[in-house]
Amino acid sequence: MDEAIYSREADQRGNTDLVILLHGYGSNPERMLPWFSALPAGVTGAALRGPLDVGGDRGWFLLDYFLANDFAEVVSAAQRVFDWQDRYAIGYRSISLLGHSQGMAMATTLHRLRPGTYRSIVGLSGFVLSNELLNLTDSEPAPGRGVPFFWGRDPQDVVINVDAVDFTRDWLERNTALTARRYPGMGHGFGADENRDVASFLRHYLR
Repeated sequence: MDEAIYSREADQRGNTDLVILLHGYGSNPERMLPWFSALPAGVTGAALRGPLDVGGDRGWFLLDYFLANDFAEVVSAAQRVFDWQDRYAIGYRSISLLGHSQGMAMATTLHRLRPGTYRSIVGLSGFVLSNELLNLTDSEPAPGRGVPFFWGRDPQDVVINVDAVDFTRDWLERNTALTARRYPGMGHGFGADENRDVASFLRHYLR
């Protein structure tokens, strides 16, 4: 995970805000590069590669159809990101996260394990992990005082099951300063309207 794909050359990254991009299960960082266009001026994007081999593509931890997960694998994946972050996310004004699908589960897990680290979080077509041990790390902030969070999805997205959507909605409403948007017909991918709204969200919180 030492290697990341950056939106800026090395000599242009100093004193910018960093957004770490986390891809989904069975995907790769190259598929996250369209989100570089949503990054405001003065922001550097870094797309990381998941450690798990998923049929030639990558993932963060094993996941089944019901989105079940193993806590040890989740924590191991999170620690890999923390190790990268502690080594390479140096000299930036702030750090934010942008995750798609399983990458959203990773982004919220990173925040739960290191609350107060991230300026803002974007979660796209994804979910929050429901895990008994991970739930113990949650401490609800005062209303309206949680991390700014953008949640974008297609309400007809069949990849994320109803129970996961319900848990995600409840958790985000209780633990973040939530901006939720729906994009009917987008499916489990990306959309131009969503890209525009994410760009606006990041401009507001990273200005």
